[in-house]
Order: sequence, then C-alpha cells, then structure tokens
Amino acid sequence: MAKASSSSSTSSSKQISVGLVGLGFGSEFIPIYQKHPHAKVGGICQRDPKVLKLCGDRFGIPEKMRFTSYEDMLKKADIDAVHINTPIPLHAEQSIQALEAGKHVACTVPMATSIEGCKAIVHAARKAKKRYMMMETTYYTREFFYVKELLDSGKLGRIQFLRAAHQQEMAGWPGYWEGLPPMHYATHCVGPMLGLAGKLAKRVQCIGSGRIADKLALKYGSPFAVESAHIQLADSDIGCEMTRSLFETARQYVESFDVYGSTRSFEWAQLEHSTKPVLFTGESPEHVEIPDFAHLLPKSIREFTGKSVYDGPESHLSFKQGSGHGGSHPHLTHEFVMALIEKRDPGIDEVMSANWTATGILAHESAMRGGEWIDLPDFAAI
Repeated sequence: MAKASSSSSTSSSKQISVGLVGLGFGSEFIPIYQKHPHAKVGGICQRDPKVLKLCGDRFGIPEKMRFTSYEDMLKKADIDAVHINTPIPLHAEQSIQALEAGKHVACTVPMATSIEGCKAIVHAARKAKKRYMMMETTYYTREFFYVKELLDSGKLGRIQFLRAAHQQEMAGWPGYWEGLPPMHYATHCVGPMLGLAGKLAKRVQCIGSGRIADKLALKYGSPFAVESAHIQLADSDIGCEMTRSLFETARQYVESFDVYGSTRSFEWAQLEHSTKPVLFTGESPEHVEIPDFAHLLPKSIREFTGKSVYDGPESHLSFKQGSGHGGSHPHLTHEFVMALIEKRDPGIDEVMSANWTATGILAHESAMRGGEWIDLPDFAAI
C-alpha cells in the first residue's frame, strides 16, 4: 500500500498545470495549487458563467483559462492534470473523459457510483498510462498522521481492531444527495481503516437499520436510516467495522476512526470542538492534543492546514459540518502534485480508490440482501 505523504522537497523545477472543474468545494484548492512550488492553475471550469466569473476574478485567473465547457478545457494541450470536484454522479464519466484526453486525474470522493464505473476508471488509467488519485480527505488528516506515527514507531503495538463512523445530516444539500444509500459514500470510513491496516478489503457484510421517509427512500430504493458493516481484509486477521447515516438519525456530525492496539488504543473525540481524542495505555486514559503536521508540506502551502477560502459566513457545508477536513487539503494537493513530478503512483492510486469505493457500494448491496457476505473484485487484475 502506498505511503500517506511524500517528501516536501525535490530538485525538479517542473510545474504541473492543473485544470479544476467544479468551483463550489473545488475553489478551496485553487490557491493551494497557485502557491505550490511545483504546480500552477492551467484552467478552471464551471457551467454557471456567474460563478465562473466570481471565482476567476477572486483568484486572478485570466479569461482565456476560464471554461463553461469541460470538453473545451480538456482540449487545452498545456494542462497536465484535471482535479474533479463536481457532483458525485459525474465523477466516473468525467474521470474517464480526462484520462482518455491524456490528463492525469485527481477526483473528490467517491470514485464512482457503481462497480462497473470503478472498473472502467481503472481500465482507462491503465490504458492511458496516466495517474489517478481519489482525494480522500480522512487519509490525510492530522488525526490520521498522528495515529500512523504511533503505529510506525511501535507505540501502538499490534493493531487488533479498527472502527470508523461517519454520521451526517444531509438535509439541505443538493438534490442528488436525497435518499443516497449511506454506504455509497463510505470512503471517509474505509480510507483511514484500510490505510492504517495497510491492506485492501477482501469481502464485506452489512445490515441496514431503521427507515427514512418514503419520499427519500424512493429516489435510490434505499430504505435504511443507518447501515453498519464489517470488512474482512486481504491477508490480515484484523477486523474492521463501520457505521454510516445520512438522514433522520439524531447525532452531531462525526467523521471518525478508532484504533485498538495491543499496547495503546486511540478513540476519536466524542463531541466536536468540546472534547479531545483519548489515548489508552491499558486501562489508563489520556486526552491528547493532535499536532498539525504542516511541517510535512512546502512552506508556501502550510498555512492551508488551518485556513480555508470558505472561512466566514459563506462557509461551504463541508466545512461547517466537517471542521475543514482535518487540514487535509494541502496534503492531498501536495501528494498528487509530487506523484506526477516524481513519476510514481500517488498515495491513493486507482486500485486503492476502486477498492475503497467498492467496499461501500457492495456493503449497501449486502444490506439489501439481508446481510450476505459479498466478495470484492480484484481491481489490480484489470
């Protein structure tokens, strides 16, 4: 499994030209690319001309680099890579378009909405000989770096069990979210667990619980308020458990993971902003302060671990509910850029992306089948 971050320095003077599509959440990454020593913004794309102008003016993007047509931006020969931040239903199609146009791809989660979509992206990346990275935030949060450091130093001991939860009320989000099966958006749970275990998912089992309103359930045919799954890992005796809910379940937003080791265990803070994570040594608990890990980044983008273009009253919902994604955005950007500079696979490559995404898709299928175990495809064999 690929490492979670790359070196913050290189002798190369090359800059990767990146085109960004989807300028809601996507605008968060524009200043990071602009300030990264080995990247630049080669284009921005948004269907709404008013949003495109506001964003372009705000970040000083020249008119000739602004596009309302994704296809037109892909024709721009000097763009090396595309960063996709559009609605979930467009991810697979737009990733494949970019790969077939000869561009490397970074895409916000999830990779696709079907197993077929995941397979198609893996195939397209291999055929085009281009890099693909799913931009999973939890794999680059300060909490993940902290626990990974404990694990790598031996302080955690042997991992015995992993648990993750992502509970979020999606009322008020764009219409395509309404009634979405909880596990179809499971990578925030899957990523940190499989990343710490260093393994891919082999098979999954899930049960559904509770009911959402009929008007929500009808859209995707998914009735469950909560879905809870177990994951069996390939070549591992570690067990993983995850819980997801999106509608009509009373709980403060939580996007968390717990790790139980033979020497120490880590549990996520119970309440956002008002409590701290707990580190256990045997039965002895200790509240811990998580360091920032900005030192892993080039100096020019370190500020973005604690700074967002969404700070203030116009904050994006993902920031209001998600605490800025744990300072992950500059780490994600840096890893993608450096993978292209160093001509290596990114920290979350196409096989990992497909496996993590498929784990959630097949977990929901298992719930609809009454909790059957379902094997995952071998995406590496595509």
